[in-house]
Amino acid sequence: MSTENPYLKMEGLTKTFGKVIANNNVNLQVNKGEVHALLGENGAGKSTLMNMLSGIYTPDSGSIFIGGNNVKFSSPKDAIDAGIGMIHQHFKLVDVFTAKENIILGQKQGGFFTNNKKMGQGIRELSQKYQLDIDPDKKVYDMSVGEKQTLEIFKVLYRGANILILDEPTAVLTPQETTKLFKIIKRMTEQDCAVIFISHKMSEVMEIADRITVLRKGQTIATLDKDKTNPKELTDLMVGKSVDLSIKRIETPKEEIALEVKNLSVLNEEKVQVLKGLNFNIRSGEILGVAGIAGSGQKELCESIAGLYPVHEGEIIFKGENLVGKKPAEIIAKGVTMSFVPEDRLGMGLVASMNIVDNLILKQYQAQKGFLINRKPAIAKAKEIVKRFDIQTPGIYHPIRDLSGGNIQKVLLGRELDSNPELLITAYPVRGLDINTCHKIYDLLNEEKKKGVAILFIAEDLDVLIELCDRIMVIWDGRVSGILDAEKATREEIGLLMVGEKSDKTEGAYAI
Repeated sequence: MSTENPYLKMEGLTKTFGKVIANNNVNLQVNKGEVHALLGENGAGKSTLMNMLSGIYTPDSGSIFIGGNNVKFSSPKDAIDAGIGMIHQHFKLVDVFTAKENIILGQKQGGFFTNNKKMGQGIRELSQKYQLDIDPDKKVYDMSVGEKQTLEIFKVLYRGANILILDEPTAVLTPQETTKLFKIIKRMTEQDCAVIFISHKMSEVMEIADRITVLRKGQTIATLDKDKTNPKELTDLMVGKSVDLSIKRIETPKEEIALEVKNLSVLNEEKVQVLKGLNFNIRSGEILGVAGIAGSGQKELCESIAGLYPVHEGEIIFKGENLVGKKPAEIIAKGVTMSFVPEDRLGMGLVASMNIVDNLILKQYQAQKGFLINRKPAIAKAKEIVKRFDIQTPGIYHPIRDLSGGNIQKVLLGRELDSNPELLITAYPVRGLDINTCHKIYDLLNEEKKKGVAILFIAEDLDVLIELCDRIMVIWDGRVSGILDAEKATREEIGLLMVGEKSDKTEGAYAI
């Protein structure tokens, strides 16, 4: 693949926000028909660079060339007209509209008065060209996360994009949806599209990318061919020093049972049973991992324990007391902290328009007395969390929505870990975080474990579950299909249990 005449060329791009230098003389070259991965820690400047390419930000200095032509964007529309389409971490769709209505929004052909016949033909032709499965009449609120992402990709392709930016595209996808996305990306490159792939998942970068550019502290560090590098080298370049990628399982005394769940059953809004008689326990000083295909009941399990989801049958015994029927505030007061990083972290986890201090106050104000809120504890705690988690932000009063996805998650996790819990429920706590920060989070969980905290750890990475946890509970179709000793478990055993099957090796490992 020749790099002498790249289709996209970014030279010496610099962007500052006050005293913060987000990008400093960054260079990037991408060819047609290439998947070019962009790696870097949270706050390394990846999103800022792509926001300049997509017309959201204007560079302070530097140049952008497309097809050899120097382009200057004063708005996202200019970038779209130049063939650039960005799929953001947080989808830009109108939930109450159909797929077709979302596609035509902002089009020149008359908005909602666009010729429906012509529109339908255009959608069918594009669907066939890229083999994208789109139901034009389906409402966005009825779509899965994977379907929403496919619609976002379809939307930018319909507008003529031939340079696509995918920002953490697999962060909330199931393995099956990720496989489908990679097939779509391959078809796009076969049609001469240039794809910029931003991800923290090194295995996916090594699978899908042709070349990889590493950013560190807003600067270009290196561009490497995928076949001539490895995850260890890339991680070291991202961090600026040699990084130990091993995960340590801390051995602690097996103490008394902190949480016992008995015959837990939960119905969703449609009265369909989503948790079907779950039985398990967690001891103080133990990490119980939870594995399962997305949608197997993980979300409902977390929210049930935290008092956010009504329980149909069963008991949730914490320190000898049944939590069923208690309000979230009562449960928090008993030492139950839920660190839940949902698919929509800005919709459910934090308030996007608020700053770090105000988001901390949302959790702290319950412990304060009187009519006036004392902001001093939250201000001090915000400064402490920013330092402890190395959150890249212009300041503690900066709106949460303007931070990178990984930094948003670190704010959320820092707030929850600050509560000194006896039971910690962590659902996907490292989703969207870079490798170095992920290992810092694993170390923090081990610190909590040493203190005697009982930890429920829901994760997608089976290798992490095996290395970090004491036991692994596998959920399939709302049921516990097995509980394994993590030290003896294998990916094969866990994988079989995730689809409701078992091998001879899993006999005796069951605890249903």
